[in-house]
Amino acid sequence: MAHSQSHAHVHLHDDSHVGCAHDHGIHGKRPSVTRALQIALGLTLALMVAEVVGGLMSHSLALLADAGHMLTDAGALGLSLFVAWMCRQPSRPEKTYGYLRWEILAALLNGATLLLISFWIVWEAIGRFRSPVPVAGGQMLVFAAIGLIVNVIAVWILHGVNSASLNVRGAYLHVLGDLLASGGTLVAAFIVRLSGWLAADPIASLVSTVLIIGSAWRLVREAVDVLLEAAPPHIALEAVRGRLQSIPGVESVHDLHVWTVTSGVVAMSAHAIVRQPEHHQDVLERAHDLLQEMGIQHVTVQLERNEMYERELHLHP
Repeated sequence: MAHSQSHAHVHLHDDSHVGCAHDHGIHGKRPSVTRALQIALGLTLALMVAEVVGGLMSHSLALLADAGHMLTDAGALGLSLFVAWMCRQPSRPEKTYGYLRWEILAALLNGATLLLISFWIVWEAIGRFRSPVPVAGGQMLVFAAIGLIVNVIAVWILHGVNSASLNVRGAYLHVLGDLLASGGTLVAAFIVRLSGWLAADPIASLVSTVLIIGSAWRLVREAVDVLLEAAPPHIALEAVRGRLQSIPGVESVHDLHVWTVTSGVVAMSAHAIVRQPEHHQDVLERAHDLLQEMGIQHVTVQLERNEMYERELHLHP
């Protein structure tokens, strides 16, 4: 006698081998991503030391502030490397998805840090408008130029891999923020050197800050959406429901959820009324194929022959 309901977990691969987002479509990029982060970290640390020396020599608060920014960037890059290593570790029985969410937490931390740094720069810029600080324009110009060159190299290295995950994009945005800050510092150094107009420094800082706040906010918002298990923006929930209900034999779909586990890994669960048991296997196979086309890798469908309202009151508002 057939059971009154059945369930199946339709997936593309064995969950025991889930590693990181890069294992789901861009596994081949893993060495290049890690190597790019290592090189960017080395460049960032070297530039941080140079800017501290330059700031002390020229009495430039802008260079010292940028060195502090570089310190947070080194931390972000180091955290990204740690996450890249962490999410390659094998999953454990109590962590069925492995350590995928570590990269989302890192992205959230990176984005939040960028916002805090931006607010600090704005505060410092306002203070500089009120009380300009004399600087040695020539020395400031030299070290700003060095910073710009190094940051251009770091951004170029990370640009090709920054779409790999939210975690790597967070590190990339940190370095991009450094590039913008270095460019602003260089322009300000030119102006201070040629005209002695000290207000150029805080103005350049504000411009670079405005440019980076938008990207940082989007990063934080995306990370929060993933942690809240919101539906991915590129997948419409009703479109998923429509696809499932278009399968012959499916009468209705309820308790539908679509969420992002980590970058590039989308999961879905739903309950479906399928009256005829002989249609169950066909429904599962069609659901697998249709949802795979939508970019949903982990598909869990509970098939029910009869409504179970008394057992699912919380699912039927």
